[in-house]
Amino acid sequence: MIKKITSAFMTIAVAFAVIIDGYIIFFKNNLNSDNLATSKQASSTSNSTRSSEANDSSKKALKDGTYTGKSTSTKWGDVQVVMIVSSGKITLINVVKHPTEGRSSQINENAIPIYKREALAAQSSKINQVSGATETYKGFTGSLQDAITKAEDN
Repeated sequence: MIKKITSAFMTIAVAFAVIIDGYIIFFKNNLNSDNLATSKQASSTSNSTRSSEANDSSKKALKDGTYTGKSTSTKWGDVQVVMIVSSGKITLINVVKHPTEGRSSQINENAIPIYKREALAAQSSKINQVSGATETYKGFTGSLQDAITKAEDN
């Protein structure tokens, strides 16, 4: 009787482990390919945005310097960026504050590099949103726009 119970328990445990492994493998690969697709789509959009913005003479020039955007509150925590402008262009964006608890850590690990790359390419806070990272998008673009406004005002 004990052998049957132990055998049944082990079978269920192994089946559960196989299901979890399959779930992790499937969704991890799916998440990475979604990020790549989103990044490629955002890149092509930002290329067309850059060319239309280059023709817009009303766009304000950015003054060289380091600008800290306001800390922007989101559902999961605050997001804040620091932007460096050199030769009138945004050359570096660092996210100095973002949610790091629970699932936010994994989401931000994937989304923030994409948001930074797209903002640098667009030279703007007008970037595409990564699916599943809506709150990070709101915080990132809000803080970045504040830093851009500060660079334009100076």
